[in-house]
Amino acid sequence: MPITLYRIDDRLVHGQVVEAWVPYLKAGEIAVVSDDLSRDLMRQTIMRFAAPEDIALRILPLSEAPAYLSAADARGPNILVLLPGLAEAVELIKKGVKISRLNVGGMHYSAGKNLSIGRAIFLNDADCAALRFLSDSGVVMEGRGVPSDGPLNLIEAIS
Repeated sequence: MPITLYRIDDRLVHGQVVEAWVPYLKAGEIAVVSDDLSRDLMRQTIMRFAAPEDIALRILPLSEAPAYLSAADARGPNILVLLPGLAEAVELIKKGVKISRLNVGGMHYSAGKNLSIGRAIFLNDADCAALRFLSDSGVVMEGRGVPSDGPLNLIEAIS
């Protein structure tokens, strides 16, 4: 089955993902691409407790993600790919991963993130540059917290 959605969410596996996106996408697997998480066994354990028992959870460092994701169409269930930030999406594109659609759902406020889009998307200049790069690479992007929210045009919002 295919990768059904690439999603940016700095919280990774949490309630909105588990209760809204997984059923909406009929996902049987969540693949998290994060170098930080792949090195942090405590956070991995927390993520495993947050994921439903019947949903496979795969945690991948960025170096292993391209091969795994490229072979995804030949494997079992629908896959939801979670990324902690735009930098990971940019790196996947640069490594040859085809991302046709990207959902930006949660980039929470921190120092230096001065542009707010919607309720939970806060951007700095580097984030805006990453969005432009992704758009120029042919990625269709939307801002949306949960499937029932209306999509936000991110490129229009940063222009």
